[in-house]
Amino acid sequence: MRETNEKDAPIGWITRPEAAGDAAAVRAVVRAAFPTAEEADLVDALRADPAWIPGLSWVAETPAGEIAGHALLTRCRVGGADALALAPVSVLPAYQKRGAGAAVTRAALRAAAELGEPLAVVLGHPEYYPRFGFVPASRMGIRASFEVPDEALMALPLNGTGAAPLPSGTIEYPAPFGV
Repeated sequence: MRETNEKDAPIGWITRPEAAGDAAAVRAVVRAAFPTAEEADLVDALRADPAWIPGLSWVAETPAGEIAGHALLTRCRVGGADALALAPVSVLPAYQKRGAGAAVTRAALRAAAELGEPLAVVLGHPEYYPRFGFVPASRMGIRASFEVPDEALMALPLNGTGAAPLPSGTIEYPAPFGV
């Protein structure tokens, strides 16, 4: 899949599930993408938590093989039913706004849908995540257990057909999130 590079020539992002030897590179990407180590520490803690789902931590590589982006989906619960939390999505600063984040997010969400996961939630920028189909979670009766702007908490049904009922209620994040 080729994503458009908004700065220069197109970059042919290669997306794949995180492999056993990728943890240090993923940590470096997440650490570089945020002002503190908090998100990188979260990824490390989730990796050791029962919420971790093999195959739902994805990376975006440059054609030269450099890991430039990362997206993580882990188990959460919504109203007591299984769902996924998308967090964090990270891109090395040199590759931000060049399609790496979009490519890796789409790949991770596709993988989750293929696994039969019903729903993903994200707490993030309301200008960014709607491009993937996320809508305010409140429209589906989903809420956080803490104060958050309505437009920043979003949800995305992954079952496509709508055959299975979607969960609603309060999101229960895994312990490493600290909420």
